[in-house]
Amino acid sequence: MKVEIWSDVMCPFCYIGKRKFELALEQFAGRESVSIEWKSFELNPDLKTDASKRLFTYLSESKGWSMAQTQETCAYVTNLAAEVGLDFRFETAVVANSRNAHRISHLAKTKGVQDTLEEALFQAYFTESKNTDDVETLVALGEKVGIAASEIRAVLDSDQFLDAVLHDEREAQALHIRGVPFFVFDRKFAVSGAQSPATFLKALEQAFQAQPVVLDAQGESCDVDGNCD
Repeated sequence: MKVEIWSDVMCPFCYIGKRKFELALEQFAGRESVSIEWKSFELNPDLKTDASKRLFTYLSESKGWSMAQTQETCAYVTNLAAEVGLDFRFETAVVANSRNAHRISHLAKTKGVQDTLEEALFQAYFTESKNTDDVETLVALGEKVGIAASEIRAVLDSDQFLDAVLHDEREAQALHIRGVPFFVFDRKFAVSGAQSPATFLKALEQAFQAQPVVLDAQGESCDVDGNCD
């Protein structure tokens, strides 16, 4: 079974959803037959990377929130992340465009290490407060999962894999995906949002039955306009 996951590295619920899906996968009897493919979805493709600006400030400015409201919202999401063992540090996260991270994810897919790189990217963004649009950061993350630095630099010095990123996004439009994370099971069954492990387990088990259903109630997600539930 192939599970395709539309996601963005700057989406907090994508990381939470990843972890909840993994908890479900651990319980799934057929987990050895499951392959995972990450699909690009840019929440804000026009975002300008600004390593001097922290996410608190960006969210406050872009959404018109007070700093108190921003901190309260981020605290809520941080607590949700902690429930699945994730350590979110919104107060020090760096505002970074995600397109280059998506391109390196596509490079990682050709090497069979995409899922491992996605984990590294999420951790770098939400826990380690790294600039995930920075060349040296992406080189270091890629090297950690076994990709040669020269290959990463060659991609970042070109437009390589840009077409792949845009193709994923066109697919998302064709499938009417407006929020991420969005999980598609063998193109038969879909789950929208950071659902519970029980919901993901049900999807895994029912995907074999070829009964197309979309589960989206109660799912936390970020939409195409960058708004997160």
